[in-house]
Amino acid sequence: MSREGDSDKRVLFCSICDEEEDHTVLREKKVGDGYDLLLKCGLCGNVCTAEIRPNKIVRIPMTLSDGKISFFEEIESDDDEVIGLGDKFEHIDSHWEVTRIEDEAGRAKRSMLAHEIKRGWATRVDRVIIPLTLTDGEHSTSSSIECTPDTIFQCESLIEVEGRVWMIRAIHTGKGRTLGGRRAAEDIRRMYLHAQ
Repeated sequence: MSREGDSDKRVLFCSICDEEEDHTVLREKKVGDGYDLLLKCGLCGNVCTAEIRPNKIVRIPMTLSDGKISFFEEIESDDDEVIGLGDKFEHIDSHWEVTRIEDEAGRAKRSMLAHEIKRGWATRVDRVIIPLTLTDGEHSTSSSIECTPDTIFQCESLIEVEGRVWMIRAIHTGKGRTLGGRRAAEDIRRMYLHAQ
């Protein structure tokens, strides 16, 4: 429900008209943090009541994974919000995607009301850490770079890592290694770089 126009009008669903219509507020009574309203539909004249209450806030226990680091946080949500796999949210200046939610019995669900979630898991999605294999002659070392998920990398292009210039020799996507083409960072599992 939302206010529209002057303060004595509300827009809400009318069961007679079967759609949202302007309603005139006939009486408003404060109840706790909310209100009880007596309303009259501006289209059909039906009189009805509505209880306006603020949403309750719940804290969802959530394990957040940021690369190789995982930590526990409690994420606030309205108790009646539907949360599902793939939903994204902002927390501690980062963006996260829900990867698993469980009910009281520990059963994984695809979606649930926030107050029903016993625990959840989410992965950071506003940055990607790509593992690197750096080869200089006969010696190989491991490293990594951090970038946004939509950063494009192309085989045989040059990049700077750890203060040196390297050529991207191959990109591994998890489905195999490619020696040519371009890939978005979110699709890359490892890059192989040769010293220049």
